[in-house]
Amino acid sequence: MILLKSQKEIQIMAENGRLLAQIMKETSKRVVPGAKAKELDELAEELILKEGAEPSFKNYTDPNLKTSVPFPAVLCVSINEEIVHGIPNDKILRSGDIVSLDLGLKKNGFHSDMAVTLGIGDMDSEAARLIRVTKKVLKLAVKKAKIGNTFGDIGNTIQRYAQSQGFDVARELCGHGVGRQLHEKPEILNYGKRKTGLKIELGMVFCLEPMLVMGDWRIKKGKDGFSWTTKDDSLSAHFEHTIAITEKGPKILTKTE
Repeated sequence: MILLKSQKEIQIMAENGRLLAQIMKETSKRVVPGAKAKELDELAEELILKEGAEPSFKNYTDPNLKTSVPFPAVLCVSINEEIVHGIPNDKILRSGDIVSLDLGLKKNGFHSDMAVTLGIGDMDSEAARLIRVTKKVLKLAVKKAKIGNTFGDIGNTIQRYAQSQGFDVARELCGHGVGRQLHEKPEILNYGKRKTGLKIELGMVFCLEPMLVMGDWRIKKGKDGFSWTTKDDSLSAHFEHTIAITEKGPKILTKTE
């Protein structure tokens, strides 16, 4: 069952989203050559706790992953071929890397979730274009998140634009509903057919998160046991926003303004 949110609940999630976006902005400033991934994780945790919030990811166990091992970090730091859920360990960031940051927090009973991808230093032109296209396709997806449209409309928009630009989507990974639980129904695919799937309704709150790849769309489990990487080790990028469906249209909750 999809849990619809009241205006009051959406307001709480919007406040959380603005806070999360600000923390992500501060953390992103540290994505520079020579930084260690675990330093970013430590900063994100410090900023979340300072605001009286809780990290959504640390010690989280996803029932869909069929594992009882909790996630060990606050922040996901995924580099180059890592698509999502990269563990922020002693990995050192280097010029030319693509770095995806995925972060969630919980406050006043509700979660918010977002992701950004950044290029470091002297970027390969095609890698930089992958980041730009992934960021743009999220904007296109948000515009499709209107009452009466379907989740198939969103997935189709993401897939068509990605492929028109010479990229593809990681099809075994998806967006999701969010609220009192970090992962709620529905699962939102980044591919699909128009006018298929569930219809979008007033009061829905969910995360749209296109994950684009430069090569083959197939994925594999990373060596750390948590991350997902491209099967052919090609580059990937990931952007995510928490979206609320209102009478005035889709509202991005995870932004600072």
